[in-house]
Formats: sequence, C-alpha cells, structure tokens
Amino acid sequence: MEESITQIIEKNAVVRDWSLKTQREKGDSLVEGNTRGIFTERYGDIAHLITIRVDEQLIQAMVRFWDPAYQCFTFNQEDMTPTIEEYAALLRIDNVQFGKIYVKEPKPLTFRKNYLRESVLSHPDILKRVNLFALAIYGLVIFPRVLGHIEVAVFDFFERLKQGVDPVPTILAETFRSLSTCRRVGKGRFIGCAQLLNVWILSHFWKVERTPFHMFSKTFAPLEAYLKKEWPKEITEQHWVSVFQNLRAEDITWRAPWIRPSVLLYKCGSQDWVPLLGLWGGVGYAPLLVQRQFSSRQFIPATGGLVQSEFAFTGEGYMKKIRDTARSWNEIHFMELALYADTLTQGYDLWRKQRRSSQQISSTNCTAQNPFLEEMPSELEIARQEFEHEKARMSRDLSTLQEENYQLKIEVQVEKSRTEKVQREAEIVRNDLRDLHLENKKLRNTIKNSGLGKSTAEWKEEIGNIKGGMEFWKGKAKKEEEKAARAAIELRRKNAEYEIVTAEFANSQSEHQELKRRVRDLENMLQSRQQQLDNLLKDLEEKNDQYDRDMHAYEGILQEREMQLNFLINEIRQAAMQVVQLSDEAEVLSCQFPPSQRSSISEFLEQVKKQGNVARKFV
Repeated sequence: MEESITQIIEKNAVVRDWSLKTQREKGDSLVEGNTRGIFTERYGDIAHLITIRVDEQLIQAMVRFWDPAYQCFTFNQEDMTPTIEEYAALLRIDNVQFGKIYVKEPKPLTFRKNYLRESVLSHPDILKRVNLFALAIYGLVIFPRVLGHIEVAVFDFFERLKQGVDPVPTILAETFRSLSTCRRVGKGRFIGCAQLLNVWILSHFWKVERTPFHMFSKTFAPLEAYLKKEWPKEITEQHWVSVFQNLRAEDITWRAPWIRPSVLLYKCGSQDWVPLLGLWGGVGYAPLLVQRQFSSRQFIPATGGLVQSEFAFTGEGYMKKIRDTARSWNEIHFMELALYADTLTQGYDLWRKQRRSSQQISSTNCTAQNPFLEEMPSELEIARQEFEHEKARMSRDLSTLQEENYQLKIEVQVEKSRTEKVQREAEIVRNDLRDLHLENKKLRNTIKNSGLGKSTAEWKEEIGNIKGGMEFWKGKAKKEEEKAARAAIELRRKNAEYEIVTAEFANSQSEHQELKRRVRDLENMLQSRQQQLDNLLKDLEEKNDQYDRDMHAYEGILQEREMQLNFLINEIRQAAMQVVQLSDEAEVLSCQFPPSQRSSISEFLEQVKKQGNVARKFV
C-alpha cells in the first residue's frame, strides 16, 4: 500500500515570516554571530558582567560606609543606595513582569562549575548553550555563594525566569544582606554581585557636561559603555576611604547619565518602604531616602521599621514574613518624579543632622564566605512544614492522651478489683445475715415447740443477746453496702472520664485526618490550577500564532493589490502620454494644412486637442 503524499501551499508572506522567526530562534547554518542577539533578547546585558573588573579595594572601602539600619551607604553626610530602577537600567532585561517577585523551594545542593563548562561548550543545541551560559553567569557571578559551584537554589531561580520573574529585586536583596552581614561581622566574603555594585558606584562619579543623544536610545547599553570608558586603577582602599569620608554633594553625579525614570517605586502594600526577597533571606530598603539619584527633591523619608526588615530563611516565624512580603507586592505604589529648584527641603536638613547612625568606620575584611545564610522555601513547602509542625504537635498530644488513657485503664482495673472485693465481702455478709436469720427462725421454732423451762428473764436476756448480734451484723452489712456504693460511684466517674478522653482522642484523630485531606486538596487544586494555566497559555499562543499568520496573509494580499493598482496607474499614464503626444502632433498638423483644406479636418483636430487636455491631468 503506497503512502499518500500531502501537498501544502503557503502564501509568500506566511513563509517569509516563518523563515524569519526560525532563523532568529535557531541561528544561521554557518554564522555564529546571531547567538549574541538571542542571548541579549532573552537575558539582557548580563554577559557584560563577565568582563567587568571588580575593584576589590573599592568594594572593601564601600562596605565600611554601609549603614544596615537604613540599608544605604552614608558617605560623609550623603546617603546613596542601589535601586531597582538603576539595576534594571543596567541589565536591560525586557522580558520580565515588573512586580513579579521570586519564591523558591529549598534545595541545599551545589552544581560543579567544570561540568557546567563542559555542557556549555559541547551541547549541540544553540538555545541550550545560551541557557546554560546564562545559568553560569547567574550562579558564578551574580550569586557566587559557593566558589566554583552553583547552588540548586540558583537553578530554581533560573527556571522561574522563564515565567517572567523580575530578577532585580532578588539581586538587590542578596546585595543588601551581604553588605549588612560583612558590615556587622567585620569580615566575610561578599556574595552579592560585585560587578553591578562596582559599575553603580562609579557611574555616580561619571561626569558629563551634556548627556549624549545616543544614551536616550533603546539600544544603548550602559554596561557596554562602562567597559569602553577609562576608569582609575591601582587606587588603595585607604584612598577610597578618604574620598568617601570627605565626599560632598557637588562631587556626586546624583542621577547616573544612563537612566531617565519618570516614576519611582517607593513602597509596597502596608509597608512604608520596599520589602525584598532574595534566595536566602529578605530585607527592605527605602527608595525615598535617595530621591536625588532621580533628580528629584529630597524630603524626609519614611523609614519606620526598616531596621527590623532583615531576616534569614531559618528559625521560627520566617514563613509568615515571606507570606507578608509576597502579599505586599500585590499592591505597589509609585511616585511621579518632578524637578525642583531646591534639591533638599529644610525639614530634611534638620532631620539629616539629627539622624542617628549605626555606622562606625572601621577596618573591614570582606573576603570569606558567610555561613549563616539559608535558603527560602516555596509556598507549598511552607504549607508542608506547617503541616509537619501541626503533625508533630498532634503526635505529642496523642502520646500524652495515650499515656493518660493507659493510666486511666490501670486505675479502672484497680477500682474494678477493689469493687469486686467489696462485692465479695458484701455477699459474704449477706450470706451470714441470711444464715443468722435462718438460725434465729429455727431457734424460735425450737423454743416454741419444745417449751424449754427457762424463766422469762432468761429468755429475754438470750433474746437480747441474739438481737445485739443481729444489730452488729446488720451494721457491718450496712457499712459494706455503703462502701460498695461509693466504689460503684467512683467507678462510674472513672468510666465517664475515660469516655471523655476517648472522645477527645477520636476528635483529634478526625482533625488530623481532616488536615491531611485539606493538604491533599490544596496540592490537587494547585496542580489543577497550574494545568489550567498551562492550557490557557498554550491556547493563547496558538491564537496569537493564528492571528500573526492571518495578519501576514492579509498584508501579502494587500501588497499584491497595491502592485496591481500601481500597474494600472502606470498603464493609464502611458496612454495619457500618448494622447497628449497625439494632441501636440494634431496642433502641428493643423498649422501645416492650407486654409482651404483646414476646415475639413478642423473639427477632428479640435476633438484630438480636447482629449489631449484631459489626458494632461493624468500625466
């Protein structure tokens, strides 16, 4: 049986767009230069970070002036700090969703640098090589927590970048936390992105008389321009410290020449500042503290609670802080930037002079690794950990209840044995009393029948003795019955307590099962929502592709119609030119004929001239 051959005819415009898209995605057959364009389109300008030389003396000097209480550098009396807007302008990562922050699952593992290098160089797919190269930059340059290795936390973060997560808040968070740790401890290895911090601080000393026009272009790359510029070298740490200690406002280029923001993100949710979540902890910073970096007038910033904003992803209570921070980013507040004649308000001058500082300039050796940082769990991991805590608590309660239940069972057994003993003794007393009644009855019958010759006094005395014995046994029997009744009441009370404890135990087990069911439902709901989201995204991509194909097809048809119309217009113009030429020739001929013959053809020549005048309009 022969296989059928399917023939598909596509429009020229559709094939053109498909070819262009495929060439951009997969690259040329021989030319490798397109790889850079693909990388920049996906990951911005992070590749330039590899070639940026880090001035270690500059970074160590800057750490001395970091103020953990306000999350800013305090140079003399001037406050400066990196901002989300500035780092975003440096990195130029376009395919992100602003305000979408990152939360990851804890995986305390690492990935060898050598293995990653081999994968980058040997992978046959150019897109895979691009992704691996970007992963290496994020793991070894931007988040260099373990030398020569990439933590799995960075892998999880890198995967989330494909979903439009903005990496800038995460980069800033780890930069601020590492600066604060080195500043407080007085030593440690800086595990933030030193290259970006280096470019940022030097850009604020980048003096330009007039901003070049090309800096306003969308294709302008600040990191590339930084690499082309000559910067001072071989400057000691002490020299930088002296510069920062004597720094004045007029020495600073407050607004970097490569940024032109119109608004400033200044707070999130109910917080008075911007909370940030990194890979191993969280922190907050106050952009209102450095408004001069955006050419805006500096007024008194809101900094309440900023000193308590930093936390690590360890210990109790950090999961609530993570949830609160994520909830705050659902409502972000921007401030419009405006230029004023005065760069500082009078109130700010007074506040800045009275402000307390946590700084105390000292020698700081920022080289070794900080071992006190942990990783952040995801929301599902948070729910699981809460479930484990609740499960452990219920297990402890269950063990306590089981122990109490065991003790109650022992007490019930003891009380049962005591009750049985009292019941046996009471039964013996009842039998003795019954035997005594029988003996008394027999004795009376014997006395009555035999008629013994005792005196009335003797009989009364004997009867009194018998009655006394009976009263004694009756009293003893009554006491035993009361004792048995008390034992029975105590047994009923113990049984009631045992039933209550059993009911509580059953309720706790039902609550435990309900909690497990809720966790399963939550996981199933999360999976279903993720599946629905994937399906919606897939349908949206298909509709967008179909829409693009239709648009390109319509454009092709429109171009064909336009070409036909142009062809007809050219034909009309040529015909009009011929008519005009005939009209001119007719006028010449009319002059050549003698007057006697001119009258016979004058009417025809006049018609030709009129047609020529009409045709001149089309020419």
